[in-house]
Amino acid sequence: MAPLIVGLSGTRLSAREADYLGSVRPLGLILFARNIETAAQVSALVTDAVAASGADLVFVDQEGGRVQRVRPPLAPRYPAAAVIGALYGRDAAQGLRAAWLAGRLIASDLLPLGLNAPCLPVADVPVPGAHDIIGDRAWGTTPEAVAALAGAAAEGVLAAGALPVVKHIPGHGRAGVDSHVSLPRVDAPRAALETDFAPFRALSHLPMAMTAHVFYTSLDPALPATLSPAVIGLIRDDIGFDGLLMTDDISMGAMGGSIADNARAALAAGCDCVLHCNGRMDEMERIAEALPEMSPDAARRLGRVKTARRQPPEDDTAALRREFGALLGAAA
Repeated sequence: MAPLIVGLSGTRLSAREADYLGSVRPLGLILFARNIETAAQVSALVTDAVAASGADLVFVDQEGGRVQRVRPPLAPRYPAAAVIGALYGRDAAQGLRAAWLAGRLIASDLLPLGLNAPCLPVADVPVPGAHDIIGDRAWGTTPEAVAALAGAAAEGVLAAGALPVVKHIPGHGRAGVDSHVSLPRVDAPRAALETDFAPFRALSHLPMAMTAHVFYTSLDPALPATLSPAVIGLIRDDIGFDGLLMTDDISMGAMGGSIADNARAALAAGCDCVLHCNGRMDEMERIAEALPEMSPDAARRLGRVKTARRQPPEDDTAALRREFGALLGAAA
């Protein structure tokens, strides 16, 4: 099994993709809007890709707000995290309940389609003047609020029988540019970054996390977090995260340079696996050729991820959906 999570190009699995998945055996798959048309089509695509690859983790970015790949009529639209954060500011108990319900319901929408690993919650703490790439995706503007609400959302995902992915460790909230386009540079001193780290410490027990493609000059003067042994060491030792650590999309503009070299460097730095999202087969082939076998530590963490899945609940999802809508003041 390769330490790799890959995207697919379209709504049907091509013969070339099937051959690649069978040869490389990535540990996971990730779907995007380009892969999604109907429930039957998504289920068939996932079934075929899982059968070809042997992977049993199928990811999708499904936070609510502007980051929601599965949309009506396949899944309801959910409010951005900041909307729930505003409710938390008015009534903490209601906000926490709404965050839990959001995670629970989002996961319940996805599981029938074969999607068992929603990439949420965001645990970044935005600061004034930062780029809005995080913006209303954040649960709040203090580490305490973000930790509480992100933790509640993650527990909702777990309660549904799915697996959350906390992002973007060790913190993307200070980024001044969009890391999809270019590499954010953060010059804040180490002491100031404690605000960014705090929610991730509180959530360090979660099974999976995704790195931030951010260059923190006070942590490593030469390398961005995803490629930095110093930053990955901080994530492991200081923040205390010992779950499966995946890169953010290795094909994003923040990385630059050789995609194969970056993938190899991320694993050498201490990431457990590489995430590649765009479905471009030429890049996927170059990455697969560059990657070593999964490390024993990564295999151990992956094993723990799989045992973290819970039995699907027997509660009334329709009633939970009505409760969520009542809390947020709108149908959900």
